[in-house]
Amino acid sequence: MTGRTTRTPLRVGLVGYGLAGSVFHAPLIAATEGLTLDTVVTSNPERQEQARAEFPDVRTAATPDDLFARADDLDLIVIASPNKTHVALATTALKAGLPVVVDKPIAGTAAEARELAALAEEHSLLLSVFQNRRWDNDFLTLRKLLAEGELGDVWRFESRFERWRPQPKGGWRESGDPAEIGGLLYDLGSHVVDQALALFGPAASVYAESDIRRPGAETDDDTFFALTHTNGVRSHLYVSATTAQLGPRFRVLGSKAGYVKYGLDPQEADLRDGKRPGTEKTWGQEPESLHGRVGAGESPLTGGGRPEPTLPGDYPAYYAAVAAALRDGAPNPVTALEAAATLDVLEAARRSARDGVTVTL
Repeated sequence: MTGRTTRTPLRVGLVGYGLAGSVFHAPLIAATEGLTLDTVVTSNPERQEQARAEFPDVRTAATPDDLFARADDLDLIVIASPNKTHVALATTALKAGLPVVVDKPIAGTAAEARELAALAEEHSLLLSVFQNRRWDNDFLTLRKLLAEGELGDVWRFESRFERWRPQPKGGWRESGDPAEIGGLLYDLGSHVVDQALALFGPAASVYAESDIRRPGAETDDDTFFALTHTNGVRSHLYVSATTAQLGPRFRVLGSKAGYVKYGLDPQEADLRDGKRPGTEKTWGQEPESLHGRVGAGESPLTGGGRPEPTLPGDYPAYYAAVAAALRDGAPNPVTALEAAATLDVLEAARRSARDGVTVTL
C-alpha cells in the first residue's frame, strides 16, 4: 500500500511528546531522509517548549483535533501517546486519509488491531507498528546466525528484558486501571513476543506466570511466559522490574551450538543522552567486551565458544522503511496483522496466568 508520493519531504505529525515521542520517534523521524517533523502535539507547555528547542522549525499543537484540522498539510501521523489512546487516534487519522505509525502495543486487543488493519486496507493506507526492537543489535546478530545455520535447528529461545526497579515509578504504564493497558506484559512483553514470532513463526500454545511483587505496585511487574511455536521451537520469555541479578539478554540453544548475549542494545541509552543517528559515527555499536559467544559444551562465562561480533543496532532503518513504503510501495516494516498476532499471545498469556492453564491458539 502507498500513501502520498510527493518527492518533497513527507510531513509528519507526531502525537505525544513523553518518553516515546521525545526520546524515540522525534529524533528518528528528524534523522530520516525524506521525512520532516512538521508538528508535535502535546498539551504540556514545557514539552512544547522542549520540542521547539530541539527542533526549531517544528510547529506545536495542544490537541490531536488541532492536528487533524490540518490533515491536508500532512503526509504521515505518528501516534506516541498513552496506550489507551492508540485505537481512537489511529482510527481518526485513517479516516482523515493519513498513513499512520502507532507505537506498540497498537491496541489493547488483537480484535482491535485487526479492525484497524481492515480500516487501513479499506482506505489503501499504510498502517505500521513501531516494533523498534527488531532493529536491536543482538536481534540482528541472532537473525544473521540463524540465516547462516550457525546454531543448527533451534530448540529453545530464551529472551530476557529485565530491570532492577524495586520502587514503582508511577504513571500510566504502572497503573492498575485496565483501561490504561499498562503493566510489563503489554509493555516489554510486546517486544519479546514480537521478536520471538519474527524469528520462529506462529505460536501454537502459551503458558504464563505473572505477579505483582513490589509494595505499592498496581499491575504486573514480574512475568514469565513460554511459547510453543508451530515449528516446535520453545520460547521462554522473561519481563521484569524486580530482577536483582540480570540474566543474559538472549540464550539460544540449537542442535549444533548455542548463542549467549548479555547487555542491552545501546541505542535507547544514547537517545536518552541526546545522541543522534547521523551525527554519531559509531551509532548502534557496542564494545567488544559485550559481544556474545557461540559454542557448545561449556559456559560462555568460563571461556566456552568463540566471540561473535555484534552487528550495529539500527533503529533508523525502521523509519527509512516507512518512508520507502510511502514513496515507492516498498514493504511495510511491521504490519498491524503482525502486531495482532503478538496481541493474541499477550491475551493468551494473561488468561494463562490468571487461570493457571496452558492456552492453545
